[in-house]
Amino acid sequence: MTDTLRIALAQLNPKVGAVADNLAAARRALAEAEAAGADILMFTELYLTGYFPEDLLFKRQFVTEAMEAAKALARDTKGLNVSVLLPTIWSAGGKLYNSVILAEDGAIIDRRNKVELPNDDIFYEKRYFTPGELPEPVTIKGICVGVPICEDVWHEPVCEKLAEKGAEILLCPNGSPYWRNKQRVRLDLVRQRVRETGLPILYSNQVGGQDELVFDGASFGINTDGSLAFQGKSFVDDMVISDWEKTEAGWRCAKGHVTELVPVNEAPWHAAMLGLRDYVHKNGFKSVVLGLSGGIDSAVVAALAVDALGAENVHCVMLPYRYTSEASLRDAKRCAETLGVRYDIVSIGAPVDAVNENLAPLFAGREPDITEENLQSRMRGTILMAISNKLGSLLITTGNKSEMAVGYATIYGDMNGAYNPIKDMLKTQVYELAKWRNGYQPTDVLGPAGIVIPPEVIEKAPSAELRPDQTDQDSLPPYPVLDAIISDLVEEEMSAAEVVARGFDPELVKRVERLIYISEFKRRQAAPGPKLTPKAFGIGRKYPITNGYRDGSIAR
Repeated sequence: MTDTLRIALAQLNPKVGAVADNLAAARRALAEAEAAGADILMFTELYLTGYFPEDLLFKRQFVTEAMEAAKALARDTKGLNVSVLLPTIWSAGGKLYNSVILAEDGAIIDRRNKVELPNDDIFYEKRYFTPGELPEPVTIKGICVGVPICEDVWHEPVCEKLAEKGAEILLCPNGSPYWRNKQRVRLDLVRQRVRETGLPILYSNQVGGQDELVFDGASFGINTDGSLAFQGKSFVDDMVISDWEKTEAGWRCAKGHVTELVPVNEAPWHAAMLGLRDYVHKNGFKSVVLGLSGGIDSAVVAALAVDALGAENVHCVMLPYRYTSEASLRDAKRCAETLGVRYDIVSIGAPVDAVNENLAPLFAGREPDITEENLQSRMRGTILMAISNKLGSLLITTGNKSEMAVGYATIYGDMNGAYNPIKDMLKTQVYELAKWRNGYQPTDVLGPAGIVIPPEVIEKAPSAELRPDQTDQDSLPPYPVLDAIISDLVEEEMSAAEVVARGFDPELVKRVERLIYISEFKRRQAAPGPKLTPKAFGIGRKYPITNGYRDGSIAR
């Protein structure tokens, strides 16, 4: 038995399904931990498969390969001092478990299974896994160590059981995705478990983008008095090492580095940037292309793309028509020059006019309307897809959450694209982040310092410019009002009456609610984007497309 421990948390960025690549990175982390003199190395939840592998878990060969990789890493501990806690899928007795194996000196010497399987808006582990029994601690270097797995620490029973069975310290591997203020929520939750058990908790968390989720890392430890023992980096890989000593009052961190969390108002930028970078790179692309309209949304997406990928990997295209203003042409060009990206102008005039001419006999006797407006957007989408196909860049789209909520977007037009980094940002949040990025350059970006989004873009009234003198407020209420109603109806799931009670016009609330419901078919066909809020469109919000429900809490 020892009275000191050096514990390493491998906060890494796995790729779901890339078992061999993840194993290679795990081996590098193992060598680093051994060289640092670590007694224990813990990886994050389901590290070798990446979290979360979804229906890959139904493939027997995938399960076999993942288990073989876990056994291979266990063999790599032969002759090493470090003990390894490796979260992995594990099949036993015809059942599949979300497990952690303990490997020492070349062998798997123990295993624990996750008890609390989430079945919520983004994770549905009960579809795949069998829950484990309430666990007992494992013994590492003569110390009783409890290993609650992710969701296990969000509820009392597992940690309570481990404390009753003699655990001296709790090590918790996680795959906990980011959304607004989530880092503070985790800290408060773990402190609650510490108070209940009287045991310190080390919380390791995955980092990286996976489709619509972004994992922010920020692994941490909490002492028995509730103080922060250490804090890992946010949104980047980190090997988080801390030293612990046994005192009369139990285990306490003797040495640990605290990295400040990314401020709450800045975190969405980091999350969107990481989500975009990993989506591009993990899917085998190097560069992106997007339409740059001279408006705020495309300017912010362009800046995000440059920060994530570098200016040399971002291609912006202005696609003007007769309604495109000189100000938009000027602002788009200035934005591209400021960011240092390739910038091309491809007029949609001739192809749009040709389509209108060909459709004229069919539309005879009918006045121009939204049909002709949508043709402009769809021509832009078609041209951008052609550029993507020919040049091999991933097309990214630029619609914000406000527009996606009420359907103020053209399907098969400006919605074209493989990924949307601002999909979960309300319009007002887009403006806030634009102003923030102009005044601050984060340390982990590839983009320039200083003004990256021309002030004129931020200051002018937003417009789709599909008809003369058009502004968004011709069709929508002012964005501060619209965003507040959307937040209440979507993120808070308030009734219409509750929203009206907050001071909003009943007819406007009913209108916005209707638009949200009837636009579901567009959102089902929209590009994925990073979840930044507790309730994002796409993953985490599942409403029917064919939907006859309307809130009856206010008169209609």
